Amino acid sequence: MSNIPETGRTTRVTVRLVAIQILVFSLLLTLGGRLWYLQIRNGDEYAAEASGNHVQQVVDPAVRGSILDARGVPLADNETRLVVSASRTALMKMDDEGKAVLTRLAHVLGMSYTDVKNKVRLCDAKTPQPCWNGSPFQPIPITDEATTQQALKIRESSEDFPGISAEPTAVRRYPAPAKAATSQVLGYLSPVTDEEIKKAEHTNSPFLRSDMVGRSGLERTYDSALRGKAGVTRYQVDNLGRVMGKAKSDPARPGDNVVTSIDARVQGVAEQQLHQAMVEARKQHDRNTGTNYKADAGAVVVMEAKTGRVVAMASQPDYDPNAWVGGISAKDYEKLTGKKSNYPLLNRAIQGQAAPGSIFKVISSSAAVNAGYDFNGRYNCSSSYNVGGQVFKNFESESHGAITLGRALEVSCDTVFYDLAYKQWLKDGGNKPKDPKDWFYKTAHQFGLGKETGIDLPNEVKGRVPDRQWKKDFWKANKDSWCKTGKKGGSYVQRLAYESCLEGMKMRAGDSVNYSIGQGDTLVTPIQMATIYGAIANGGTMYDPTIGKAIISANGKKVRDIAPQAHGKLPDTPKTLKQIDKALAGVATRGTAAWRFQNWPQKQIPMHAKTGTAEVYGKQTTSWFATYTKEYTIVMTIAQGGTGSGASGPAVRKIYDALYGVDAKGKIHKGKALLPKPQASLPRIDRDGNITAGKLTKPIINDEKKPEGAVQ
Repeated sequence: MSNIPETGRTTRVTVRLVAIQILVFSLLLTLGGRLWYLQIRNGDEYAAEASGNHVQQVVDPAVRGSILDARGVPLADNETRLVVSASRTALMKMDDEGKAVLTRLAHVLGMSYTDVKNKVRLCDAKTPQPCWNGSPFQPIPITDEATTQQALKIRESSEDFPGISAEPTAVRRYPAPAKAATSQVLGYLSPVTDEEIKKAEHTNSPFLRSDMVGRSGLERTYDSALRGKAGVTRYQVDNLGRVMGKAKSDPARPGDNVVTSIDARVQGVAEQQLHQAMVEARKQHDRNTGTNYKADAGAVVVMEAKTGRVVAMASQPDYDPNAWVGGISAKDYEKLTGKKSNYPLLNRAIQGQAAPGSIFKVISSSAAVNAGYDFNGRYNCSSSYNVGGQVFKNFESESHGAITLGRALEVSCDTVFYDLAYKQWLKDGGNKPKDPKDWFYKTAHQFGLGKETGIDLPNEVKGRVPDRQWKKDFWKANKDSWCKTGKKGGSYVQRLAYESCLEGMKMRAGDSVNYSIGQGDTLVTPIQMATIYGAIANGGTMYDPTIGKAIISANGKKVRDIAPQAHGKLPDTPKTLKQIDKALAGVATRGTAAWRFQNWPQKQIPMHAKTGTAEVYGKQTTSWFATYTKEYTIVMTIAQGGTGSGASGPAVRKIYDALYGVDAKGKIHKGKALLPKPQASLPRIDRDGNITAGKLTKPIINDEKKPEGAVQ
């Protein structure tokens, strides 16, 4: 029996009951407070979120804006195609998840069931293309190439094709007016990726899963303007995905139109002439290699000299941008990117790098004058030049005696520039430099080499000026390899590696001499040289090359001009520029390019030119031809194509013939001239989106035969 008094036992029980009551009351109070917080204080917020869980979005893609040439001719636009689409929601409600419907659809479209089924499956990390990367509540396109008969079959037998639609839809098109593909300039489209969606999530231009985005060229540069804004319709759905009602909708806004400075007619001529020049070059025998020239790649730029606007830009090999429309097959992708393709996606006008050869001599001439040498002084144009026991020959070992710098440009005398560069190398201290002035390298940088021009196209390359800093960096990066493979008495490559191992960091006399005529390690792009020659033509202003000219809204109301921007001045006095200008006119009338401009109306349209033939170790020579008039600058290059005037010269002449309407006898036909002056006005776009475009005129193309004894 317990000894605890009854009163004590009762008291303990009472305390326990009170504690339990307090605990229960506290729990109820906490639960009540939480319910008040969720349902009253933040009730509206959570109600909205709950409602959002039952709202699904259907995207109405915006019509992408057109890319127009300077006169309003579409270079890239949209065409209406019959697009067959499937509603995944409707298919999933069927007992067999739509298998019977998709089988019938595949039969009508002439496709396999597997291909159709793969089109409507949703993309994830484990699902390869093809698959659907957009909203599952949105109609999924099966094909954009349906025929009228196929569309009618589907619509007339709608009971056999529930959830299937066949509707006209806008699809990207690259029409190639005047046979101007403009491939690398325009670029292409492909579906947006998850990574891009996440990156742009909080920007002013977020992506939707259904968006197609520009991957290169103008399609990429001006993507945000061209893309517009997709429309979104929101539907209320239950847990099974059935539509219960319609919520708020945002209408689509079509993309803006981008007007370019490209002229489709001139672009077509430029592409045709570049291609033809390469074909003709392959027929010519290269006596150095004993084979015909390969002429495996090339580029041409036609630019307004006073503004830097690009009138035409072509690169070979090229491709058809329509290959990307609707998705590109693995086979076609391999043709464009494989080792045997020669990389047609590469825009060699801004991404092709090569030694410039003699068209570089305008820079060396400026450097010499800035270093204190008289432009009209007398310099010995000997047949060869000896530096430290190494003999550097003039082209074809020609000798012209004592001549001025101007005449050296006209006849493209290498030895004059060898001598000037060597003397300056000695002044800078030779192999033991002391505070070197490096005029030849400094001037190249001042001309804009070794950096981007600023053109409004993606992935432009910088080229290379092999100055002292570059020599040091290159030596550090390659020293171990050179020292390992070099051999004092070995092959040419082994001896070169041996010498580079020992003194590859030094600016040797041979480096400076070779550099002065655009050889050695110097690399430039066609757009860089077009910018330089354009600056000489306009009095010294270097402009950022631009292709975009204006952005105009779909209804024509809003216009945003893209004004030319200058990025510097040439490091020459007006006097020096006039002297160089006069010498380049002499190249076209009595120098190395004169045979290409026979019967040219020089008085009415003063022509200026410079030829270039760059030697590349292990390859055939690169052809360069740089020219300008008062209105235009044209630069063409052909890799492994031979001499400047020999390979590129005829094509450049024919482009000028077409621009100005010049016939084979030198007579100007104004009515047949494609563009004697740059296009100033913008094309008119009406409120309904209709574009008033210029007509495509047939150009003058003169056949030109090589006269006997012509100098290249």
